[in-house]
Parts: sequence; C-alpha cells; structure tokens
Amino acid sequence: MFPDFLPPAVRNLTEPTSIALAQNLYVTDITTPLSPQPIPTAAVRQGTGDPPILLLHGFDSSVFEFRRLLPLLATDRETLAVDLLGFGFTDRLTVSAIACDTIKTHLYEFWKTEITRPMVLVGASMGGAAAIDFTLTYPEAVDRLILIGSAGIAKGPIVGKFLVPPFDYFAADFLRRPQVRKSISQTAYYDKTLNSADAQLCAALHLAMPGWHRATIAFTKSGGYGSFRDRLHQIQQQTLILWGRNDRILGTRDAAQFEKAIDRSQLIWIDNSGHVPHLEKPQVTVQHILDFVK
Repeated sequence: MFPDFLPPAVRNLTEPTSIALAQNLYVTDITTPLSPQPIPTAAVRQGTGDPPILLLHGFDSSVFEFRRLLPLLATDRETLAVDLLGFGFTDRLTVSAIACDTIKTHLYEFWKTEITRPMVLVGASMGGAAAIDFTLTYPEAVDRLILIGSAGIAKGPIVGKFLVPPFDYFAADFLRRPQVRKSISQTAYYDKTLNSADAQLCAALHLAMPGWHRATIAFTKSGGYGSFRDRLHQIQQQTLILWGRNDRILGTRDAAQFEKAIDRSQLIWIDNSGHVPHLEKPQVTVQHILDFVK
C-alpha cells in the first residue's frame, strides 16, 4: 500500500490527500558529480501538460507539504514535487556536504533526469530561496518562477556555523521534539484547527529517516540560504509572489521587497492565511498559480 522506504508511522495517516501522496511517492536514482554513487531521491509526479510544475518544500520539511496543492495542480499540468538533498525522504548518507551549492547541483541533475524542459519552479519558504538560487544559476531550466512566503531577502542566521559537538546534536534534537514542532506549526497556520494530528504526522515522518541529525546539523552549520537582495534584479523570468496576509513566520515586509526587486513580478496577498497558504488555502493558491501559468 505504501512504499517500503517510508517509516511505519505512515500507516497512521488519516487525511485522503496525505494517504494518496504517500502511496504515489517514489525514489529515483539521480547521478550527480557529488558522489560516485547515485543519490536515491524521493519525488512524486502527477498529471500531464506543459510547462511542467516543480514544487520545492521549506526547511526541515518534505513533499508532504504539497499534499493538498499537488493533486489540484495536476488536473491541469504535469506537476512534480521533490525532496531536496538533505531533506525529506531523499537519501542523506550518500553525500556528506549538505549546503546550498550541493542542493542546487542535485536539483539540477534531478531536472535533467526527470523533467528535461523549461518548467514553472515553485518554492515555499526556504524552498523559495532554493528556487531563486536555482533560477539565477540555471535560467534555461526555468520558464516562470513562483515564490510562496519565500525566504531570500533577509540574511540567514550565522549562529549555526559556530555550533560544535555536542551542542550541534542537542540543537537538532531540540528541533525534533514533538512539542517544539507543534508550536512551530501552530505559528505557521492562521487557522489553528488545520494543525491536526495528521498534519503534525506529515511534518514529522521524515525525522525517522537515516541521517536526519547529521544532515540537519550539516546544513545549519553551512549557514543555509542568505540574502539574494542584490541579485534579484538579474531574474528575467516572470515571477509570481504569493504571500499569506497573516504570515507570522517571516512576517509580511519581505513580500513587497521581492516585488520591487524582481522586475517582471506581481504580488498577490492571500487573505486568512499564514505562512503556508498552499496548505490553508490550496484552492485559492492553485487558481492564482494556474492563472499565472496560462
């Protein structure tokens, strides 16, 4: 019923969209210059139609973040979601260096293997910063860009660079605590009732994957994604910026700054939504995306 690589707790999912995404999740071996061995990479693909859409999740998240968005998009376009290197259910053991550059290289090889043509690249939160980084480096691969509550304006925290054992392990272990994760999720949602037991399980399933601690520490100590403010004017693709009007994770100030810095961009606010409009308002989010693509 479920792929063997998913942890046993996947059987406790209750929402139809969560179950369906888990059942459709697959692993593909992606050859990269990062290691002699291919990297087993987790992804999901549905629908047909060009240009294809690729969804990139946020920090310490997975493709389950798009469980409500992906099937709606797939009614009109070929839609994929992929777990970035070091995150989700993509293998963490093949590559020791988990940083922005290795994430970008792995993502490019995934695109060359699984997509091969210009795509609509959608990034949420940290995934937005990854999408910006990818677009600036590989513009030929991106037809249009969509940012959902995106990181990439403010400079990232540098404290992680100075974490030394065992404090790095303790910091990652703190992030793993159920109450901490529940609190973060509560802040991300405007409608707190959507932070259900199923939603919390979707946000925690990947914690059981081998190498989670090591990869989380490695990415944090790399410094993560910084500010692209000085390079945003280089983005030539038409860009859609979607932002929850009640975002309490990144706030709302950066939305207008993205619109000002990216020449061919438009900003759309999503009412009654926090940091995750793709989970809170999937129908509204999908309509804006498809209107933009068409």
